[in-house]
Amino acid sequence: MRWALVKVCLAVTAMVVIAFAVPLGLVIREMASDRAFSDAERQAAMIAPTLSITTDREELTRAVLSTEPGDRGRLAVHVPAPEGVADGTEGGPLDIGTRRATPKDVATVRKAGRASITEVTGGFALLQPTALGTGDIAVVEVFVPEGEVSHGVATAWLMLAGVGVALIVGSVAVADRLGVRMVQPAQRLAGAAQDLGEGRLGTRVPEEGPTELRSAAVAFNSMADQVVQLLANERELAADLSHRLRTPLTVLRLNAASLGEGPAAEQTRAAVQQLEHEVDTIIRTAREQRPQTQGGQPEAGCDASEVIRERMGFWSALAEDEGREVRLAGVDRTVRIPVARPELAAALDALLGNVFRHTPEGTAFSVDVHHSGDAVIVLVSDAGPGIDDPKAALARGGSGRDTAGGSVGSTGLGLDIVRRVAESTGGDLRIGRSVLGGTEVRIWIGLYGSRPERGRRGHGRRVGRRTGWQRRKEPRNATGSGARH
Repeated sequence: MRWALVKVCLAVTAMVVIAFAVPLGLVIREMASDRAFSDAERQAAMIAPTLSITTDREELTRAVLSTEPGDRGRLAVHVPAPEGVADGTEGGPLDIGTRRATPKDVATVRKAGRASITEVTGGFALLQPTALGTGDIAVVEVFVPEGEVSHGVATAWLMLAGVGVALIVGSVAVADRLGVRMVQPAQRLAGAAQDLGEGRLGTRVPEEGPTELRSAAVAFNSMADQVVQLLANERELAADLSHRLRTPLTVLRLNAASLGEGPAAEQTRAAVQQLEHEVDTIIRTAREQRPQTQGGQPEAGCDASEVIRERMGFWSALAEDEGREVRLAGVDRTVRIPVARPELAAALDALLGNVFRHTPEGTAFSVDVHHSGDAVIVLVSDAGPGIDDPKAALARGGSGRDTAGGSVGSTGLGLDIVRRVAESTGGDLRIGRSVLGGTEVRIWIGLYGSRPERGRRGHGRRVGRRTGWQRRKEPRNATGSGARH
């Protein structure tokens, strides 16, 4: 493409140069010729006053020699003989100066009465008729050498040729640079498309070059981002769906623990444990293969109060079986948040599932919802042993790697699900010590995409007042890491 553009530009420029240079060269030659003959006419007119006064040979000779062309032997005067005077006698025709034109040409000009240019040896002769005082017609002959007729033409043509060559070279150089500017972005775009097709999802194209190619690069990068995001969403969906199975599995495990002893009970517990292991494997595999991209925005909002009441209704039954005291506050009015209903439900199930998995039976917990105008805060608190290192717990949630002290079977995805839900709205997730003495997980959900001001809101800040039954609980010192997933 680059060389094709150069060839086209070369051909077009050459045609333009030829179309203008050739006629211009001809015009220059005609101008040089006109200038030379115009000078000859002016020189011939210098002798006309003398001819109108006298036809004396000596006087005419002195007049001819006094002029520049006459002194250089380029001026001649042809005076005809008076009527009745024969040639060769006194008073016959006069020829003063060097004759170059033939008598026939001179006679033709004298008879026609108008100037003429005839070609002679070494150049041209201008024959100019001039009226005499006697009424006869004399002919003044001015010799114009060939060099004066074409004087400056060769130099002008050489300059035209140089300008033409410079234009052609310049146009080829510009076409080459233009071709490089167009071809390189196109080649990068083609190479990036091939790399993306081969599975290198991090391939992107610099958005540079002509406007059309920049638009193509922007569209390609947007498409690549969407492909990566779709793959990430698919893998996240697989991981999330698998993680949601942990909620009923938790119920099954707890119910299986109450079956007592016997082969059937042991087989049931083993099956539940195997099922939990398979679900954990699916979650880890999906998280290890997902591209590192930002989570997408929620597709639709929901009523947080309604979703929390629904999920607490589910978990309250299990809490009653284990003798756990439950408190729910702040869900008596509609609270719209920009989070899809399934996403919020999955986040709540992940946190409440952690309470049941990592705290002893009989441990109380609570869920509080607070509306601050530009955000909604959901607090999940428990009276369990707490978490010694909240930052490490969040790191496990982000990376999916368990650490010393973490519970067996933890995938590290539970807190990651909650954090992605919060961050998708411009909020965040924080872990601290609850007023119940255990862990407090705070979900900050932005209503308008605004992020919390970290200077005003401290890490693990307690929100809300302690109720009577909370004040009766004495904070317990943590005895273990209480790892959350």
